[in-house]
Amino acid sequence: MLKFWGDGSQEAMSLVNSIQVRSTANFNWTFIFILSVVFYVYWSEIHKKNTEAVCAGLALYGVHWLYEIANAVIGHVFGYPLWSVSNQSTTFILLVGVCWELSMMFSLAGIISFKMMPQDRTKRYFAKNGRKGISCKLVVALEMALLFALVESFLAGTSNHSFIWVYKWWGVIPVFITTYIPFFLASNYVPDMEPKKRKRFLIIEWSLVALLLVILIPAGII
Repeated sequence: MLKFWGDGSQEAMSLVNSIQVRSTANFNWTFIFILSVVFYVYWSEIHKKNTEAVCAGLALYGVHWLYEIANAVIGHVFGYPLWSVSNQSTTFILLVGVCWELSMMFSLAGIISFKMMPQDRTKRYFAKNGRKGISCKLVVALEMALLFALVESFLAGTSNHSFIWVYKWWGVIPVFITTYIPFFLASNYVPDMEPKKRKRFLIIEWSLVALLLVILIPAGII
């Protein structure tokens, strides 16, 4: 069952209010297994010297963390975040809108998107009769964003409320446009930056993530 918009229901609000961030009540060994899979993928790419694939993964994952931090801050300020995960659907909730399994998936999503592009990443679709066409990087980013938005729609409709949307104006379309498109633009475009610019982007991105976490978690904001 697909759910396309939040319903603003009391049930959704109650589920969000019951979220136990960083509680180990549901913790189990799948946490370690998933972590080992992520390590295997990254170290395999590093061993093969696939620097661009690693950068794609880190670029998207950094954007993911910035969005999750912003979502948690929204929840703190306005009472409810744009999206949430339920206690019943995960072994460990990192921030109000992201669980361990989801976050580890996003750590690999950038690599997956990068590898789904044509080998020639300069390829452009509909480039004929003098038209420049559309970059394959943009096309794949839009395709992946749409896929992920539809998956989130499914999760929002699950009986254990894997994903919770409270606000009636938040749903598949805003998720697709404002969240997933930027995610996959990062993974598809950052790897082809000049090495110095790419390094600077990743350093600034992850330094900002670290700084926000160090400040906001002890402050009890996220």
